[in-house]
Order: sequence, then structure tokens, then C-alpha cells
Amino acid sequence: MSYWTRRFRLALPALFVMVISVAGTLLAMMPAAWIVPQFSKATGGHVNLVDPAGSLWSGSATLMLAAGNDGAGATLLPGRIEWTTSFLPLFTGRVHMTMRQTDAMPDAVTVDATTRGATVTPGQIAVPATLLAGLGAPFNTLDFDGSVRLSWTEFRLLNRNTYGQLVVTLDDMASRVSRVKPLGSYRVALQAQGASATIDLSTSKGPLMLTGNGSISPESTSFQGTATAAPNQRENLAGLLNLLGRHTDPDTVALTFMR
Repeated sequence: MSYWTRRFRLALPALFVMVISVAGTLLAMMPAAWIVPQFSKATGGHVNLVDPAGSLWSGSATLMLAAGNDGAGATLLPGRIEWTTSFLPLFTGRVHMTMRQTDAMPDAVTVDATTRGATVTPGQIAVPATLLAGLGAPFNTLDFDGSVRLSWTEFRLLNRNTYGQLVVTLDDMASRVSRVKPLGSYRVALQAQGASATIDLSTSKGPLMLTGNGSISPESTSFQGTATAAPNQRENLAGLLNLLGRHTDPDTVALTFMR
């Protein structure tokens, strides 16, 4: 055995420890900015994380809604989304992450993911309706005001199948295109059941009554509903009804979406 071979064998344990230490340090310092493009890509550029700080393991960012990848007309949710990622579960092939929004989410949610699927614990978040304008038409045209609350049951993602329920509650909604304030309060329920999901729209109260249902699948998206004005607000709501859809009678328009 040559002199240099013996020297290399003696130094091998130290080199191994050094490589592991450097790799662990780089992993621990992985910047939060690395997660931003992946998040935007997964949502088609509509929901984004901007102004990231910290690391992938303990960091924060601001939530931004946008109509597309160019960010034109985007809106920001006040406060920041904070997350922590557990390191040890990675050795078993799991990602265990806890997330919360400082201003809008009362309780943190946990994301537990493996190569086979992911689970998100139940939670809720409340945001101003003005935030929706960042999604573009028709939200920026109608320029809604009011409060929006999202609540969800446990969501499970298995391969390409999703299971869970998301409920969007819109309270005391108003729009700059209508003199009637508020227009009403509404509930939208999305039920994911495997490869497809159903949508149900109903009205809790208000002179503008919205109802309808639809479905979402990998092949198509469809929605059929109606918007109806209370008789005493027919004239005041005429302009808004014209924007929402095609009249089926003087007080009602059809809400139709097919893709």
C-alpha cells in the first residue's frame, strides 16, 4: 500500500464528516425564495408568494393574487404567511410543514406529504373581498367589497384524486357597479370527491339572489345558475344583472360557464 493511499484512508472519515456538515449547513440555510417559483407554477400564477424571508425550514412570505404570470393588477393580503418544516421526517420520505397567516388565519394548519399523497388539516382564513380584484375579470370589473371567509375540512390528495370540502362564505357583499349596498350574503361549497368536484352556490340573504351548481373534472368545467333581483330592487339591480349574464325574464339572468 502506497504512502498516499494510507494517507487517504486515514483522512476518509474526516472528509466524510466534512461533506455531511457542509451539505447539512447548505440544506439548513436553503433560502425561502426557492419555494416561490414552485408555488406560483402549481397555481398557474394566480396565487403567489412574494417578498420571501428566512429559509425553507423557517420562513415567511406575503400572499399575492394575480390574474396571470405578469402580476398586472395583483393584490396583496395584509400580514405574512409563516411556515416551519420539520427536518427529521425527511429521512422517512415525509414533508411535515406547519403554516399560518399572521393577520387572517386564527389557527395554523399542517401539511403532511409523501410521494404517494398529501394531507392538509382543517382550517379557515378570512380576507377582505377587495383582495379578489387581483384575480382579474370579472372580479376587478365588479370591484367587490365585503368579507370573505374560507373554511375547509381535512383535504387528502392521493395520486391525482382529491377528497375534502371547501366552503367560501361571502358576507354583506357590495359592488361599485351597483347602488344597492349590500347586495347580499352567499355561500359557495366545493366538494372534492376523487378526480372530480361539485360546486353549489346559494344565497343566505339579500336583494340579489344567486343560486346554481356545477362540476369540475380534468376534462371539463361547467356551471349553471341564476341571478334574481328582488321586485323592490329591480330597477336598481338592472345594470348589475346585465353584466352577470343573459336575461331569461325581467328579474333573472342565467349564470352559465362551460369550458
